[in-house]
Amino acid sequence: VQLQASGGGLVQAGGSLRLSCAASGRTFSSYAMGWFRQAPGKEREFVARINWSGGSTYYADSVRGRFTISRDNVKNTVYLQMNSLKPEDTAVYYCAAGPRGAGTYKYEYDYWGQGTLVTVSS
Repeated sequence: VQLQASGGGLVQAGGSLRLSCAASGRTFSSYAMGWFRQAPGKEREFVARINWSGGSTYYADSVRGRFTISRDNVKNTVYLQMNSLKPEDTAVYYCAAGPRGAGTYKYEYDYWGQGTLVTVSS
């Protein structure tokens, strides 16, 4: 599976962005998908994950209620809608694909996109 993330950019605090991650291959629907982020000088951290069907989602406490992960298995794409953005959300955001049981840990994911930069100004 090859993943291509897009949609990052510069936004003011309180604004919104929607990230997309397009996947190649015919087996996209068999993967759990996750979004992670890495701020400068920090470790890559879990943001959100969605199961293969889209029926189950899970979020980091820091984004719950502000971010929404979704997927379209026809378009082979996973999305991250980010609302009420804060300066501390500034990071490079990565999408990742893993087996159906993949959860919140980086090592559970086998495939990674190249990342897209989100910058939130105060």
